Amino acid sequence: MFRIPGKVISPERIESIFDSVDAALEAQDSKLAWKRLKPLRRAQARQEDVAERLLDLVEQRRLPVENGLEILERVAEAHAGNPMIVGQIGASTEGARDLDQLNLAAPAEVFFADLVQRIERLLDDADDAKIETQLLSGLATAARMMARQCDDVADRAYQRLIELSPDRSSTHYNYGLYLKTRGRFREGMQANQRAAALAAEPVEAYDWNLGICATAAGEARTALAVWKRLGQKIEMGRYGLPDGGYPSCKVMLAERPLAERSADNDNPGLQETIWIERLSPCHGIVRSVLYQDLGVDYGDVVLMDGAPVTYHRYGDREVPVFPHLATLVRNHYRFFDFAGTQEKAGQIDSIDRELDGDIAVYPHSENFVTLCSSCFRDPDIDHEQHGAEQHHVVTGRIAMPPDTDAGRLLDQLDALLAKSDSCRLYVPALAEAAGEPERSRVDQRRYDMLTQN
Repeated sequence: MFRIPGKVISPERIESIFDSVDAALEAQDSKLAWKRLKPLRRAQARQEDVAERLLDLVEQRRLPVENGLEILERVAEAHAGNPMIVGQIGASTEGARDLDQLNLAAPAEVFFADLVQRIERLLDDADDAKIETQLLSGLATAARMMARQCDDVADRAYQRLIELSPDRSSTHYNYGLYLKTRGRFREGMQANQRAAALAAEPVEAYDWNLGICATAAGEARTALAVWKRLGQKIEMGRYGLPDGGYPSCKVMLAERPLAERSADNDNPGLQETIWIERLSPCHGIVRSVLYQDLGVDYGDVVLMDGAPVTYHRYGDREVPVFPHLATLVRNHYRFFDFAGTQEKAGQIDSIDRELDGDIAVYPHSENFVTLCSSCFRDPDIDHEQHGAEQHHVVTGRIAMPPDTDAGRLLDQLDALLAKSDSCRLYVPALAEAAGEPERSRVDQRRYDMLTQN
């Protein structure tokens, strides 16, 4: 095979460099690690063993995604005709995408689509089972990284891998992971069940994904058995699903989560991070009134994936933030915009504690904060401070169950506000729904005055 001229790096030197890179990564200094990799990044074009080691590093997701992508591009350019390395490149594409952000759109970089096509071409000439398996593994992963654009390719690759190795539990598990993220929950449940049956001993990851898929598929008894097997204190409860009364957590909701998209509409749309009342390891009830229109809102039941995107700190408490996998139940609450005044922070926010039923008075001016992506992922930011700012003029939305009478809610609000000389609330759409058009017009004028700035 043709080799690019240049100095060959000895095995001892390769190990020494990787040891120094490991040290930098353990110290969380990715810039230093990248600098120390420079001689190996140059040598990979003439030394296949170096290329393979670099791909291992990317596949383990130890480098920032932009560094991982650069390595994949350089190795692909240098070893385009080597099916074993090209297959490994495909399997390593997980390290060039932020997998924690489950609902990403398809990658803008053409590298991913080109790689899928390259692997397919190499598969046409593969006449060896080992080479075919390597290429199929790479194809399945690379196609999965394309959001919903190459689902047909990924599905065929996984099915063929199962044909080649029907008794390999990890193959069924990987297929189950793919099916879960595509909203094919019953099939995903079955794939994880096959994986567990073939495994020599119990694998916790198999159970977790089985539990998530079973919950989404409505197979509550199967899900309950899984969670109990994992030591969860949980029983059957609301919505006919397992319910264990877990601590509240947060979910990064997407207007169009990956599991609910198609190749023709393959973008997450708007996203917003909200609080949920967590009912099980993988689902809960939305307890924030959304600022944006995502098609899912307060009172709806959402499914979340098992690995947190990040953690948000509230004082001494760390709250996990999970990705939105799908929406299980839409409870069709009614929503009314409001504006109001208060003497001190939190007055309007606390009103709903004295209302009957599951009604939320949610001030966005105190609860909604726009964060850049780096701040969102920063575990050192204390999110408890976001609500500390004093707001005398407050805007937000009221969430009301569909069976609640609008007139009764308006009367309750009036009674509560009558007890305070410093708190006022104007909800024109609620007054209209309560059959009070004149009050609605007055409230609208006052609402407009408070919100005009």
